[in-house]
Amino acid sequence: MPESLLDNRISPITASDEEIHAAVHGADLASFLPALLPALAHALGDDSLLVEALRPDGDLIRDETAGLDADQQAEIRRLAVEVLIDVRDGRRAFVTGGADRNDDGHQGGGGTDDARLGASDDHIRRLMSHSTGEDIGAEYVPLMREELSVTGEDLRAPTWRAADLAPDRSFPVAIIGAGMSGILAGHRLKQAGVDFVIYEKNHDLGGTWLENTYPGCRVDVSNHVYSYSFAQRNDWPYYFSPQPELLDYFRTCADEFGLREHMRFGHEVTSMTWSDDDREWTLDVDGAEGESTHRASAVISAVGQLNRPNMPSISGMDDFAGASFHSAQWDHDVDLAGKNVVVIGAGASAVQFVPHVAEVAGHLSVLQRTPNWFVPVPNYHHPVAEGLQWLFRHVPGYAQWYRFWMFWRSSEGLLAACAVDDDWDDSSLATGAANAELRELLEQWLFLCYADRPDLHDTVRPMYPPASKRIVLDNGSWSTTMKRDDVTLDGTPILRIEADAVVTSDADGHETRHTADVIIYATGFQASKFLTPMKVVGSGGRDLHDVWDGDARAYLGVVHPGFPNFFLCYGPNTNIVVNGSIIYFSECEVHYALGVIEMLLREGLASADCRQDVHDAYNVRIDEGNLKMAWGVSTVNSWYKAESGRVAQNWPFSLLEFWQQTRSPDPGDYHLT
Repeated sequence: MPESLLDNRISPITASDEEIHAAVHGADLASFLPALLPALAHALGDDSLLVEALRPDGDLIRDETAGLDADQQAEIRRLAVEVLIDVRDGRRAFVTGGADRNDDGHQGGGGTDDARLGASDDHIRRLMSHSTGEDIGAEYVPLMREELSVTGEDLRAPTWRAADLAPDRSFPVAIIGAGMSGILAGHRLKQAGVDFVIYEKNHDLGGTWLENTYPGCRVDVSNHVYSYSFAQRNDWPYYFSPQPELLDYFRTCADEFGLREHMRFGHEVTSMTWSDDDREWTLDVDGAEGESTHRASAVISAVGQLNRPNMPSISGMDDFAGASFHSAQWDHDVDLAGKNVVVIGAGASAVQFVPHVAEVAGHLSVLQRTPNWFVPVPNYHHPVAEGLQWLFRHVPGYAQWYRFWMFWRSSEGLLAACAVDDDWDDSSLATGAANAELRELLEQWLFLCYADRPDLHDTVRPMYPPASKRIVLDNGSWSTTMKRDDVTLDGTPILRIEADAVVTSDADGHETRHTADVIIYATGFQASKFLTPMKVVGSGGRDLHDVWDGDARAYLGVVHPGFPNFFLCYGPNTNIVVNGSIIYFSECEVHYALGVIEMLLREGLASADCRQDVHDAYNVRIDEGNLKMAWGVSTVNSWYKAESGRVAQNWPFSLLEFWQQTRSPDPGDYHLT
């Protein structure tokens, strides 16, 4: 057994021929195959395994089989079995990987001295191109080296140390929040030897994975992508892990990185003020022992966006006599067994917990404001197949190549299907030819799920373009639940709440009374209210919330003019809709913030304040980009938009572009003091 969740050492192959055959043929999804031959070719130093006829079809990369027909799949498996038997018997030798070599020098390989990985971009590009079935541009190779991290080397780690740049200078940094981004920021600062403290309002770390404990809570991005590039796991038990597994992962990372000693739990930063004279921030912190004041040369906000529940304003809410709570503040003391339960909202969280509630409730009513677009993911709740786990444990680098494959197929491909065509007349249902094609595919899935319930078609069919709102993953459990005899799906507006019911009303004024013993609010978060309720006062006494006036903006989503040495993680316009993982964005943001701190220490500077003209020009480009995407032109209600109607959440361009823009700060973008 591994000593840690992050112990990815490769085990020697001792299995029989039959067991190897069973492992390679037992990995349940054909989607694991495209990365297999490139991984073996890389681990063995044998590019003859990159058989041209066995490349996937780049145009079908999001299909389960990636365009590989049955004969191609069978041949890939046959080759893999042959190679693995040869490795076991000593006829071939792995030359890369994370395991110790056998005494005879055959398997594994330890350390990070993979010369071929470091020597040739062309070679890595060839392996990547074979895996994806398309010619990957050279510009992607440096990015994908970081994401791959085949040898375990942390290619995004700071290459500088504070003691080398400014040995006599104190530069304390305050991190606000101990969730995914806060842990990341702390790890990078510790690597750079920068003094820091992490303030966390909760009793423990974990952020959203600590706070959200509702039944069925899980990640909706593949775990082999939803993890730090420098702390990958080979043994994720599920393709999409549930909340306890994710919380355990982030706790393990914090422990192994030695971050807990830097964390101050039960400490909420209520306000922070910049001093133009002292060139530092003063933080007011509310803790169990009372209020305290702390100073910092820089501040990194890692408070996230989806952590302040949004409660609706409905007539009669205070009149309800039963139990009620928001899904993000699940009350586990409330027994739902046999009760009449009303769920208000049908978004991503509701899709996860409603099927569980339906199993125990006497009757469940789901009151839906807007129907979702669902994308079918058959393995959404499945454990990772044992055959795939076996390959992760025994093939050096395969888990990383699988991560690359998952990253690539979910990165840029769907972005084109979200675009607005210039010559497209009506964007009410689709925004262009590709978006219309996506709509047709998603509608096919929808009507397949409800083929036996045509009476629900009008209620479940979205009347807006795909990607205007968050697209929800589904393995069929939602539609199965909606079709139960003891479940009612109501898509008409809520009129009022009474002591024992929620009343809806249709366009003709016909009222429906949904009897309720318990109300669960699945009404999302105050996503566009960045940094609330914390007060942030910058240079010249300007309040950041007054400057934003309900419409948050930032340069690169990270920095804002007038607020020197203040960095945002998951800030304005850094959310992704159909491409990538938010961890990827946080890694880029923290890398950029560390770059600014390095610049200050290296040059002996006190502060860096983003120029207004740079900020404004950047945001013009962001706004123009979002208006060319479905979520920017659609009028459907969405948490992507601020109260002004502007898209304040989403990044409209490629993942590569964000990576390129956050590689290193340009001193010309700042007023440096």
